[in-house]
Amino acid sequence: MKKFPDGFLWGASTSSMQVEGGIENNDWAEAARLGKTPPMGLACDHYNRFEEDLDIVQSLHHNAFRFSIEWARIEPKEGVFDEKELAHYRDVVRACRVRGLEPFVCIWHFSLPLWFVQRGSFGKKDSPDIFARYAKKVAETLGDEVKFYLTINEPLVWVGEHGKILGGTPGFSPNPFLGLHYLHQLIRAHKSAYAVIKSLNPHAHVGVAKHNFSFVGVGFLGNIVAGVSQYLWNRYFLNALIGYQDFIGIQFYQRLFFWQSKTEEQAAPKSDIGWQLHPEGIYDVLKEASRYTLPIYITESGVADAKDQFRREFIVESLRAVHRAIDDGVDVRGYLHWSLLDNYEFQHGFSMKFGLVHVDHEQGQKRTVRSSAQAYADIVKDNSRLRT
Repeated sequence: MKKFPDGFLWGASTSSMQVEGGIENNDWAEAARLGKTPPMGLACDHYNRFEEDLDIVQSLHHNAFRFSIEWARIEPKEGVFDEKELAHYRDVVRACRVRGLEPFVCIWHFSLPLWFVQRGSFGKKDSPDIFARYAKKVAETLGDEVKFYLTINEPLVWVGEHGKILGGTPGFSPNPFLGLHYLHQLIRAHKSAYAVIKSLNPHAHVGVAKHNFSFVGVGFLGNIVAGVSQYLWNRYFLNALIGYQDFIGIQFYQRLFFWQSKTEEQAAPKSDIGWQLHPEGIYDVLKEASRYTLPIYITESGVADAKDQFRREFIVESLRAVHRAIDDGVDVRGYLHWSLLDNYEFQHGFSMKFGLVHVDHEQGQKRTVRSSAQAYADIVKDNSRLRT
């Protein structure tokens, strides 16, 4: 039996736009109206069913829950905040607390208010100040009931992947020079938000959710490309935040190979989304992140698996690798699986099933706990032990 440290946090993650439903005033809703992405509609109706979903979380013996604030809900017009919607998120935090769940609050998870996009998104010089104003309102509302804040979810993914998908939407562009500008604006935005949250709640722990890869080089040239990629993707942003993070949120899904043979690539098991399954690669990512000598929380890691045939093994092997990293001195303090629910996966719509809980979007959003979720619950319940 492998015992995890006392106080280790176990849970699952969600994102407001991907699960809440009923959001029509952000950039992704607009992209859907323009036919660029699938419509989200009710999503999982988590906005109305969050207590039911948190009851499921509690039944699975989790002690933490990550969710995000929908900026377009609470600031529907520039500088105008909706107190009713702010109260909703305060209710979510309190619902976590009464169930013994430590809330991890992500302030921005990809989707942006239309007014912010139309004024130039993060391309505008004053956008970090606008973001900090929003972060301040969130922190003022939630007060000391929230200990953990993630300011930004996967900054390089937003700048890169989502920028290409929404290339025609105001505020997004596949232009690499604009992308670099956006990235530096996000660095400024995080630092500004960090400062304002800490000024309101000095005891808050503030970080980012950083999506990192395990880069593997094959051959001389492959090793060079892997090393450069590792620096540019995994470290550049985190290096810029030194002194402005209290912990690092690590998100891991894939190993990327430069250059894997066609035979090896074809033989590797893959998730429904086509990503190779190498859960043990999280060890490399955690060891690399330990250079910053900060506590690490895994804020996302998961697999698209509609038939639930890989998820249990993915979780177990991921946790073996996490435990190995802890044994080797990495200060890992929590694991939050992606995701709690089968949700709206952006350009993939509802076709990719990452959830511990299956949601039947055609049958009244019916929830069904998957067997892999029960296997994860057994690990959590068994005094945080993982069988060898």
